[in-house]
Amino acid sequence: MAKKEHAAACAACGVPIPERICYTEEGKAGKSCPTLTQRELIEQANREYEDPEVRKFAQAASMQEAEGYANRDQRPYIRQPDKTRIVEICEFAQKMGYKRLGLAFCVGLAREAAVVDDIFKRHGFEVVSAMCKAGKTPKEFLGLEDEHKICRGMPEAMCNPVLQAKLLNAGGAEFNVLLGLCVGHDSLFFKFAEAPTTVLAVKDRVTGHNPLAAVYLADSYYRKLKV
Repeated sequence: MAKKEHAAACAACGVPIPERICYTEEGKAGKSCPTLTQRELIEQANREYEDPEVRKFAQAASMQEAEGYANRDQRPYIRQPDKTRIVEICEFAQKMGYKRLGLAFCVGLAREAAVVDDIFKRHGFEVVSAMCKAGKTPKEFLGLEDEHKICRGMPEAMCNPVLQAKLLNAGGAEFNVLLGLCVGHDSLFFKFAEAPTTVLAVKDRVTGHNPLAAVYLADSYYRKLKV
């Protein structure tokens, strides 16, 4: 484990992006810059890519990253993104040769899940899907009480991301896609899923599942976040 004084702090780096050493050959290093201070970890990480499966996955991801921009042959080049997240998920899965996708979704996005399911199938994939309330396990099973329910005084099934993961595992999903799972529930899904997992959208009830809205407005409408 890295010592506290050398812990990576890239988010707090004061060097402008185009001038950072990790971005350009003659760049500058910020405080605790891992590019300079964590050579051993860098070598350890890079050795993981010697695994053929890891290498293939990383190659496909990097190719997909570049293909997300149009007209890359133009000079001077101005970045022109032209692919949505769901298109990139389909294209990446095709690059990897996956045939069966897993879709884990929140009950609150059941309608959206049906659309996603249809899109995946139209792109030639088989789909295994599991909703968060599958299994109908009551919240009391976790030792929760009525005060911990959304709708008090009524039976309420708990979200069961462990079951969702196991259902997709059992269904032979080769690549999982998360749609709207809650904070913490998504973490449990990652823990128990056997196949690699990506995220189409995350849960944010206030912003219509656009959590960066609060970040973009942190100095205006959402400035209370910094109080």
